[in-house]
Amino acid sequence: MLKALVLAFHQLFDPAFRKPVLLGAAGALAGLLAIGALASWALGDIAAGTGWFAGVAAAAGGVLVLFAAWWLFVPLLLAVSGLFLDGVAAAVERRHYPALPAATGATATSQAWAGLVLAAKMAGLTLVLLPLSLLLPMIGTLGLWAVAAIGLGEGLFEGVALRRMDRGAAEALRRRRRGAIWTLGGALAAMAAVPVLNLLVPVLGTAAMTHLLHRSDVSSKPTDSRG
Repeated sequence: MLKALVLAFHQLFDPAFRKPVLLGAAGALAGLLAIGALASWALGDIAAGTGWFAGVAAAAGGVLVLFAAWWLFVPLLLAVSGLFLDGVAAAVERRHYPALPAATGATATSQAWAGLVLAAKMAGLTLVLLPLSLLLPMIGTLGLWAVAAIGLGEGLFEGVALRRMDRGAAEALRRRRRGAIWTLGGALAAMAAVPVLNLLVPVLGTAAMTHLLHRSDVSSKPTDSRG
């Protein structure tokens, strides 16, 4: 399953990968700035109070905002770049699986909506786990990583599968390949914690899951159409 991620890295400079990376990064940054502005306004009211409690509350709130921004970056990135990931999957198929027929599954709009739903679920679960990660750092951080691993793995796999099959078939295949999907999702979640590298998670994840989808079929042998 990690072979799929290696293949995705090899295609990283494909022109089809650039737009999702750039627009996803810009959109996620704008979202974080909006969250920061809102938090600054809220914390300003707290800090305006008097006494030691107001100071401690403001400091704790600042730490929580920074921690939330760190973990919410990938859901925001997915929400924006998910609008453009269909082209990434198509580029992988053109290069490595040229014998495949044209994709006739879910529309790009349906896939984009699925990406938004995935991003919302990940953001919600992240916010629920944030207090635990502050109180019990080891357990909370492990929980956040597990949420990211399962969310990224299953969400991205189902997204590329829907290009080729209906939802029922995509969900059935996802259940059969769950071990490989979660392993790959875990690698993507680890990447998501690394600054700069996290910008590549949506495109590399989509490309890797496209490989995983087709390599699960023994009749689909990866090739390179450049030669």
